[in-house]
Amino acid sequence: MQYELSALVKRAKESGKSIKKDKTTTQDELRKEYKRSDFTTPLVRGKYAKRLRESSNIVVLWPEVAKVFPNEEAVNNALTVLIEVAGANTHQTAK
Repeated sequence: MQYELSALVKRAKESGKSIKKDKTTTQDELRKEYKRSDFTTPLVRGKYAKRLRESSNIVVLWPEVAKVFPNEEAVNNALTVLIEVAGANTHQTAK
C-alpha cells in the first residue's frame, strides 16, 4: 500500500515553505502590515463582555456541581425533574 501526503503538505514541500506557524511572533504583537495608528479608537479588551453576559443565558456551574452533571443534557434533565416535583407540590398544597 502506498501512502500519499495531503495536498497542503505536498504543496508546502514543493514550494520549500513550512506549514508550521512561526514561533517568533507573540500574541500581543500586531502583524507587520498593521500599525496602531490604523485603529481610530483605542483597543479595549472585553469591550462587549458585560452586554454579552446580560443578553445570554449561559450559566457557569460551581466545580462541585459540574462534577455531578457532566453535560448540558444531564443538567436539563435534573432541572426538568425539579420543575415537575415543584409543580406537583404546589398543586397539592393549593387545594
